[in-house]
Amino acid sequence: MSSRIDPGQIPSCPNLEFELALWYSGLTAVAGLDEAGRGAWAGPVTAAAVILPNTTRIETELRGVRDSKQISADRRAHLAPLIKEKALAWGIGNCSPVEIDELGILPATRMAMTRALSALKISAHHLLIDALFLPEVNLSQTSLIKGDQRSLSIASASILAKTTRDEWMRAEDKEYPEYGFAQHKGYGTALHQLNLSRVGPSAIHRKSYAPIRELLTKQ
Repeated sequence: MSSRIDPGQIPSCPNLEFELALWYSGLTAVAGLDEAGRGAWAGPVTAAAVILPNTTRIETELRGVRDSKQISADRRAHLAPLIKEKALAWGIGNCSPVEIDELGILPATRMAMTRALSALKISAHHLLIDALFLPEVNLSQTSLIKGDQRSLSIASASILAKTTRDEWMRAEDKEYPEYGFAQHKGYGTALHQLNLSRVGPSAIHRKSYAPIRELLTKQ
């Protein structure tokens, strides 16, 4: 699957183009899925699944929902409870650093998404997924490049995954204050690298990732 898309195919804000086509075909419970933390050096990979109601009114009710990377933390914090309120169903799934080390990040991401689906209070009929397929899930699926910029369901899942994971990392900052997790959320920033060089990896670092593995080898 190509990782590129014509920029002309990306709308000014996520919409219901894909959801509407599926709703009209009779697939009324469409779950959008996205993840957060795939590229981090520490902490879990977190996925969210969101099923929106079958009405175009939801575009107005969720005005401002975007790919989580395109909006501020304060805006995400405002939108997350609104998404939960307006969605027909939503679910969160995590895969721990230990599972990431054991499985690899791509299988772990798929596992987190599968867990998010299992947490839904209603069963999905079709999946809209940001740039992935879930071959182990026996449901029809559409993988969308830049899906969090094109589908309102995926963008909603993006915000729930990001806010949930960020909250988890802020809690871990109290357990491991020497790393600055509340600031960088486990990503490989200059601050994170500096603190790693001073104190070494923690229990929630991903030991299979090259920068962490190299530090452990030196130790």
